[in-house]
Amino acid sequence: MRVLLVDDHIVLRDALVLLLTQRFPQASFRCASTLAQARDALATFIPDLLLIDLSLPDSQGLEALLVLHEMAPQARAVVVSADDRSETIYAALDAGAAGFLHKATDSVEFVEALQSVMEGHVALPSSFVERPAAVSASDVLGLSPRQWEVLKLVLQGKPNKLICRDLDLSASTVKTHLSEIYQRLGVRSRTQAIVEVVRRGVKDV
Repeated sequence: MRVLLVDDHIVLRDALVLLLTQRFPQASFRCASTLAQARDALATFIPDLLLIDLSLPDSQGLEALLVLHEMAPQARAVVVSADDRSETIYAALDAGAAGFLHKATDSVEFVEALQSVMEGHVALPSSFVERPAAVSASDVLGLSPRQWEVLKLVLQGKPNKLICRDLDLSASTVKTHLSEIYQRLGVRSRTQAIVEVVRRGVKDV
């Protein structure tokens, strides 16, 4: 696993590298203190995982997430921030994040969340989501196999054009599937769908 860690707090950054090295001994790391350094790193480093702080000296709000996610679309992006307001979490998910973790998350939960993200799941703060007992998608969502394939790619943060490519579907077919998925989940957007799936405790995301 290749990890790009973008955070200007050196002590926290070093602590995260140490923690993740213990859990993922085969992982390689590249660190950056600014968005500019992260962009330079991506010229020679292709990450599987992006860990991004939203408070960098040369970017504001979701700028770093948007820029780096566009530059490294293959990577799972996780925001690590002290700002865990609901609106910030929703905005990060809308921008393509596969997870959001508070900087005060304990080490065990942090590692488990990243492992979950790398397995294709969505990780959200435990304080944000009250998870019920894990259930299968077919038990609670009532989606067709194809709709579930579409939803899983949505949960991975993929835009419609990549869903079309991965599933060999037309743009109109993907939009139709998403409309039906939203209706079944009782939501109106991709972000609401992501949160609703997590809230329902679906285990096979």
